[in-house]
Amino acid sequence: MYYVIIALKLIVAISLLNVWLIQKDKPTKWRGGNAQNIKEEFEVYGLPGWMCYVVGALKVGLGLCLIASIWFPVLAQPAALGLALLLSGSIVMHFKINDPLYKSFPAFLFLLMCLVIAYFADVQLIAFA
Repeated sequence: MYYVIIALKLIVAISLLNVWLIQKDKPTKWRGGNAQNIKEEFEVYGLPGWMCYVVGALKVGLGLCLIASIWFPVLAQPAALGLALLLSGSIVMHFKINDPLYKSFPAFLFLLMCLVIAYFADVQLIAFA
């Protein structure tokens, strides 16, 4: 299970870093409404522009904490739970604007992965000790 959790951490973290640092200005089929980039997506949700920067900084920071938690396991649970909260917000926003269900799928999948990481964080702490 130890290696499965490490794999989940890397999948979640690298995916979030990709979305927020590399794909941020590109259209994808997962974006809310008809948004072509992350800033437009936040506008579609009716959120203020500054919120995009706050959420982005939190997701990137917590993603980096997930990677760091491979070596510093104490970071795993807070990072995973923080991301779970943000991803729950993503799902709520998709429902708020009546997006098709498939647009919420990535956030839902990563939410589940974060919950598994948080649940098994103690396992890694024991294995690391």
